[in-house]
Amino acid sequence: MVRNTKSYDVIIIGAGPNGLSAGVNLVRKGLKVLVVEAAGEIGGGTRTTELTLPNFHHDYCSAVHPMGVLSPYLKTLPLEKYGLDWIYPKQSVAHPLDDEPAILLGKSLDQTANNLGIDGNTWKNLFSYFIKNGEAILSEGLKPLGIPKHPFLLARFGMNALWPATTFANFKFKGKRAKALFAGCAGHSVLPLDFYFTSALGLMFSLTAHLVDWPVAKGGSHNITKALANLFKELGGEIQTNFLVKKLSDLPATKSYLFNTDPKQLAEIAADELPNNYKKRLLKYNYGPGVFKVDWALDGPIPWTDKRCLEASTVHVGGTMEEIAKSERMAWEGKHCDQPYLILCQQSQFDNTRAPEGKHTGYAYCHVPHGSTKDMTAAIEQQIERFAPGFKDLILAKHTTNTANFYQYNPNYLGGAITGGAADITQLFTRPVARLNPYTTPNPKIFIGSAATPPGGGVHGMCGYWAAQTILANVF
Repeated sequence: MVRNTKSYDVIIIGAGPNGLSAGVNLVRKGLKVLVVEAAGEIGGGTRTTELTLPNFHHDYCSAVHPMGVLSPYLKTLPLEKYGLDWIYPKQSVAHPLDDEPAILLGKSLDQTANNLGIDGNTWKNLFSYFIKNGEAILSEGLKPLGIPKHPFLLARFGMNALWPATTFANFKFKGKRAKALFAGCAGHSVLPLDFYFTSALGLMFSLTAHLVDWPVAKGGSHNITKALANLFKELGGEIQTNFLVKKLSDLPATKSYLFNTDPKQLAEIAADELPNNYKKRLLKYNYGPGVFKVDWALDGPIPWTDKRCLEASTVHVGGTMEEIAKSERMAWEGKHCDQPYLILCQQSQFDNTRAPEGKHTGYAYCHVPHGSTKDMTAAIEQQIERFAPGFKDLILAKHTTNTANFYQYNPNYLGGAITGGAADITQLFTRPVARLNPYTTPNPKIFIGSAATPPGGGVHGMCGYWAAQTILANVF
């Protein structure tokens, strides 16, 4: 690697969605910015590649992107001019159940409520007000703690969000269908559903599905960060891949550093520039459970018993609320569930560039204990077969990714934690450590803006955006 002798205003370590979002924000203000990436290509959690067979294009990590299209920052950027094309399904989520029709969660509040039987009106009453104020809720929810612009709206949402998902669902709903649907959405929290604030994720993911049908990026999730990079470079930013940073002295001269990394890498790379007490706090960060994922090349669409499941970009496979809660609790306690809760994505059902004509891709993962290397393929495939008999007969090839593989793919995913670390009550508002401004460090030149900062995991770019705003306010 040729030594870069230029000097910069900001160097960003990590070319994932948050790093590139921060970069765009900073170069728009006239700053000279370099993004360095250890891997051979940009993307972080959004890379797409042929994992199984030629011409079967699989999203390695993130797959379906409601927060990408609803992000208060990303939606202000002209990413469609730089290669990003969103494809919208008919429904956001399908949730199959045994011996009865699946539940469909989509943009229409009435259609969703009609799925829920005895709880239809309760669901409508719960979400109708939030849907009308959805943009404001997302604006408040996707930022760090501070003085809210909509205090009464936030208080109304928060009074529901603070409860454990199971407690909230049992209080609100009478039937198993609404409880299962809510639990499936809350399961994205990667937390036991009897933890406080897990209702926040159930509410937020349900709300986003009523605001927009959860889209996929045409050609693969990598096109999100490719579009960000194209915009960044056109504005004057620089990107250097295959640049592994082991210590700050590896980098060119700069006025400030922004880490799009996990807390452990920040503590290691900036070891000589941070006080020991702060580094110790970073190293105590709780990453939570990891994931085990399987990608399939398929000979046809997934044969769901309820064919309407093919209308959704995401399928929550796990059965009842009680089953989902058991699976999530076991992963947190270091155990493996024989019938795990799955987040399954079927991108090729809507994007015909993902697989050869007549063929399909499949993608599903379950939560497993931190650092687990157990092969969960059989349990995952059996869960799908439960609701889609004949699924295994369609498999042409498969690729598995355990927690160690995820960490090798992206060192931010320590222990296979793909969402930036546990968002339990101890870290929900104080990630990565408790500070008045979570994007700052004790060193006024060093900042962090990864998924380990508010508002946490997801392809929305808001962690990077807020970190960039902090740099602008404190350095320039």
